[in-house]
Amino acid sequence: EVQLVESGGGLVQPGGSLRLSCAASGFTFSSNTMSWARQAPGKGLEWVSSISFGGRMTSYADSVKGRFTISRDNAKNTLYLQLNSLKTEDTAMYYCVKPESWTTSRAVVGASKGPGTQVTVSS
Repeated sequence: EVQLVESGGGLVQPGGSLRLSCAASGFTFSSNTMSWARQAPGKGLEWVSSISFGGRMTSYADSVKGRFTISRDNAKNTLYLQLNSLKTEDTAMYYCVKPESWTTSRAVVGASKGPGTQVTVSS
């Protein structure tokens, strides 16, 4: 059974930084593309970023490009998302997502995901 557990969220001021982590188990993490998605209050689930199984390919939503960095440690079965230069509009529940493949890595709705970690950006 796929298990994904996010951590690292919190309250941060605009311009601040956070590092999210996702501990993965129940599948061969090192063989799978992984993604991050987020859901702001009253809005749908939004794809944020993806990383290929070996980490050589990454992709970002335009809204976070240049500010967020996705990475992974296959030895630790852990996915990361570094959030820098945070804005109030980044406030959302952030989810670790296991898509079917790199090709479908932006199709986060319906994919396996964790319970989420809350990121709140406010002064």
